[in-house]
Amino acid sequence: MKQVSTSFAVLAALVLVAGCERQEAGIGAAAGADVVMTLPVTTASDAAREDFMSGLYAADMGSNPEANTKFEQAVGADPEFALGYLMTASTAASTEEFTTNLAKAVEHKANASPAEQLMIDIMQAGFENNAEGQLAKAQELVSLQPESPRALLRLGGIQAGLNQIAESRATINQAITLAPNLAAAHMQLGNNYLFLEPKDFAQAEQAFAKAVELAPTEPTPYDLMGDVHRAQGNLEAAAQDYTMAAERAPDNGSPLQQRGHVHSFLGNYDEARADYTQAMELETARGNNNAPFYGVFRAYVNLHEGNADAAIAELRELAASVDATDMEGKTDLKINAHTNIVQIAMHYGDFETASATLTDLSGLLRQQADEVGTDAFRRGQEATIAYWEGMIAARQLDSDGAKAKASEFATLLEPDPNPRKLEPMHQILGINEFYQKDYAAAEEHLAAGNPNNIYMQYYQALCHEQTGKAEEAKQIFSDLAVYNFNGVNYAMIRRDVLALAGM
Repeated sequence: MKQVSTSFAVLAALVLVAGCERQEAGIGAAAGADVVMTLPVTTASDAAREDFMSGLYAADMGSNPEANTKFEQAVGADPEFALGYLMTASTAASTEEFTTNLAKAVEHKANASPAEQLMIDIMQAGFENNAEGQLAKAQELVSLQPESPRALLRLGGIQAGLNQIAESRATINQAITLAPNLAAAHMQLGNNYLFLEPKDFAQAEQAFAKAVELAPTEPTPYDLMGDVHRAQGNLEAAAQDYTMAAERAPDNGSPLQQRGHVHSFLGNYDEARADYTQAMELETARGNNNAPFYGVFRAYVNLHEGNADAAIAELRELAASVDATDMEGKTDLKINAHTNIVQIAMHYGDFETASATLTDLSGLLRQQADEVGTDAFRRGQEATIAYWEGMIAARQLDSDGAKAKASEFATLLEPDPNPRKLEPMHQILGINEFYQKDYAAAEEHLAAGNPNNIYMQYYQALCHEQTGKAEEAKQIFSDLAVYNFNGVNYAMIRRDVLALAGM
């Protein structure tokens, strides 16, 4: 799926809210799909309700542009439709669209049922970096609607975000028990097993296979089967899965950009670029802003070839091309490109480029903070800046500077009720200790970071090599060698990891 680098504040907010059902008593189907739910949808407009349900199905199937269009039509038919605004926000293509529609959902919340009000509260808590508040509201929603699989899926997603992995899997399975034919529930469970530690690829494949069975004409279940086949190291099968997804949605660029990842890993660089380019053309024709995000992946092909300078040059060109348009989410797109340049330049030791680009990135983040206008968002943007400043300082052997930025990061996020808020601080300190050659201290900090961050796993393995934990290091390198999910972190380390794993 599309991967986007965002600020810590936006990461806390831009989580997909599980959809809702019709007025108090639910119906069973929308757009030909089994969407068994029991959450209310409060609107007096039949047209708004119909558009909402169509949008919900599209969102279930991972088609956010189509879903967003339907939700916009729903609120057009009923301008007081609070839940319609909430789902428009959750499928938004930009931070501006997200914040505008969340504000409208809050504005019209009094028109909604108690369950809908809780869903709005959940999203608002996320936007305010209040993860504990999100969890409490999601638990309240489940207490209010204990027979609703949608409420359980919302809770399961929040539990996963808080790294309560066992609890999240149990909750999602409860939803599946209530609605065994809801494909979205199986896809959520599969993604949980695929990406979150402890991973279980067999369980993920089983869940995605059920989604294929339930929605055989939709592209997303095949896309997800491709993901799990990638994780299992079966790249040829993954390419075929993405081809089948593309056949089911010939105007959709997503399956082709997924196949582009496979070609990148197989060393078929011309084919990878061709797939990414075609994906960009398709998304441009559909009128959304996905193409520049796919362009970032095309730039990664240079990293897989071992040419970091070419990757940076292509990303700069991409950012400039976006800046010359009136594309929705232009600031988000430039933030994404600049963040990638900072990471690449820093990883390869080009600190001049990393620092200069971070200056530009900081301006964009602060501009966005001014536009959003909330204290929580501003602090999140400043924390993002402090994080990258700390990382660059650590890489330049400025230990005092790195520690100062880690402390600044912690201070900025101190008000946020989020038990995971200090993971990035520990990552700064872990990288700092690594380059100060205090490998035991680095191990301790990295272990307190994000357990699913493969770049930090890579450094943890490097630490293990230095502290006599050769077997642990070998296992991490072996796991990373077949990770096979494209992103700047993996594109930067993959060649090294393959060598260290003896592949």
